Amino acid sequence: MKLTVVGGGSTYTPELVDGFARLRDTLPVGELVLMDPAQDRLDLVGGLARRIFARQDHPGRITTTTDLDRAVDGADAVLLQLRVGGQAAREQDETWPLECGCVGQETTGAGGLAKALRTVPVVLDIADRVRRTNPDAWIIDFTNPVGIVTRALLQAGHKAVGLCNVAIGLQRKFAALLGVEPPEVHLDHMGLNHLTWETGVRLGGPEGEDVLPKLLTEHGDRIAADLRLPRALLDRLGVVPSYYLRYYYAHDEVVRELGTKPSRAAEVAAMERQLLTMYADPSLDEKPALLAKRGGAYYSEAAVDLAAALLGGGGTPYQVVNTYNRGTLPFLPDDAVIEVQAAVGPQGASPLPVPSVDPLYAGLMANVTTYEDLALEAALHGGRTRVFRALLSHPLIGQYEYAEALTDRLIAHNREHLAWA
Repeated sequence: MKLTVVGGGSTYTPELVDGFARLRDTLPVGELVLMDPAQDRLDLVGGLARRIFARQDHPGRITTTTDLDRAVDGADAVLLQLRVGGQAAREQDETWPLECGCVGQETTGAGGLAKALRTVPVVLDIADRVRRTNPDAWIIDFTNPVGIVTRALLQAGHKAVGLCNVAIGLQRKFAALLGVEPPEVHLDHMGLNHLTWETGVRLGGPEGEDVLPKLLTEHGDRIAADLRLPRALLDRLGVVPSYYLRYYYAHDEVVRELGTKPSRAAEVAAMERQLLTMYADPSLDEKPALLAKRGGAYYSEAAVDLAAALLGGGGTPYQVVNTYNRGTLPFLPDDAVIEVQAAVGPQGASPLPVPSVDPLYAGLMANVTTYEDLALEAALHGGRTRVFRALLSHPLIGQYEYAEALTDRLIAHNREHLAWA
């Protein structure tokens, strides 16, 4: 089995490689190809990846290349984890929206739109090359904004599934609080990428006992602290929102905070420099503890599980993925991309039924889905008016003066990545 990681020079990659090494019975990888245009990073990450495989006696081969066509040729699955513009672009995404009093964040709001505009054309070009060399290959997208990027791939007819680590992180957290093993915890997870709620936490599977009320009663303070939301809000809602909902539920508070400290991009860039120095050490043969602070926790386990299921090698029967709605949430279009529990196999992902959704959540999902529609139009076809319409529609923006000012800043900061600009 051949798997390719596009963006293989990312400091995330050793986390992924560690998962392939530990879970080789679930996903027997014969060749793992790390592709990245940055040869210097690729050399460091590739060297550590080989040492991780050797330490764990993995029989597979790890190759590195800067040649995309060579990397994807004959691949059974291609994982996308790229960042167009690097951390420098992320730094901009997180700062210029603050000039207009809006959240600066790389996956939602104005910064998220900028990332989508830079990313969608690049991802579609990669997917077209994958289809030319191996039309049966699966594309697993971990590239943000996952919902918009996955929809672009599906809309273009590619075999694609989107993946986010929010759900698996919550599953692990709840399992620890409950004192059970993670596979025993099934989440009633519903929403859009980075706009999700846990409406149930079940033991044993989709039909198991719902212990969410118990979790909120016994551990509500801990959960609220992790989310940085008031305990009273969780008690009133009776659900656990993802931490991304703080951008919506406490927007002004977050904007004030972001204006008083270095950006997350600056923190990550410093961390990446430290990680790359560590990766250069020839004695290092396991992922360092520092990597857990980089983000992407449990990404490797989720990716291995998903790839194994898609390629027919196993994996858990139900997984949280990003895929077409197809009537699962009746208040959204069939071709909206939603993030829910799904049965995953070689034929793709089939969402499990979702109970009736509270209008409080349905309304926000419908609003953000409209934004994602307009964002994808802007990413595919360009133009200042399309960018403005997408920004105006976003619930974190919504005022024409903000949308006008943000449109000007977005284009100015991303001109080199926008062919139409």
